[in-house]
Amino acid sequence: MAKIPDFSIFYDRACERKGGEQNMLAQMPTLASDEQLMQLTDDRVLSLLTRCIFRAGFVWQVIDNKWPQFEQAFSGFVPLYWQQVPPERLEALANDERIVRNFQKIITVPINARMIVEVAEEYGSFGRFLAQWPNSDQVGLLLLLKKNGARLGGNTSQYALRMLGWDGFVTSPDVVRALANYRLLDASVTSQTGLRQVQTAINHWHEKTGLPRSHISRILSYSVG
Repeated sequence: MAKIPDFSIFYDRACERKGGEQNMLAQMPTLASDEQLMQLTDDRVLSLLTRCIFRAGFVWQVIDNKWPQFEQAFSGFVPLYWQQVPPERLEALANDERIVRNFQKIITVPINARMIVEVAEEYGSFGRFLAQWPNSDQVGLLLLLKKNGARLGGNTSQYALRMLGWDGFVTSPDVVRALANYRLLDASVTSQTGLRQVQTAINHWHEKTGLPRSHISRILSYSVG
């Protein structure tokens, strides 16, 4: 990896591309405080993880528009129920016109519900677990979600964490390009090596600027896209 440049290079470019600093900052992701993360209920976590899984490789707007119907079909995504759901309930969902009937994605729900329940048994809730996980080690969190959950690899869990308000990066194509342009990334972001290179750069800029990591990630994307 090359020497990490001053973040002002990306910041100034993002301001220019987005019509000024005020306009650029108005488009930053919303962050949740530790207290807000701890107030997350486990059903909302399972709902959001499932939403991001169904969004992957699909038109996001279609999923978002249908989400109230998903909530009805999945009875509010209560993890304690879904971790041991009868197989016939999953089979019925594969024919339920209220949702996108992708059975491979439907069957992620009990797996991810079980992960959430197991975490909640140790920490009190999944939100409390997220609140105590260090933002400087997002890679470790992503690996945990991928290992213990279903279809939570790639950008899916990154977007889920962003939507929950947890402060972390998203390796969007624009973020990858911004880092690669300055030789800060020479491995695929689907690998641990690549993810750790992203983490190293973003942690460095966070320490130097005090900006949230999710804002640094968004500003990187705006500097090229």
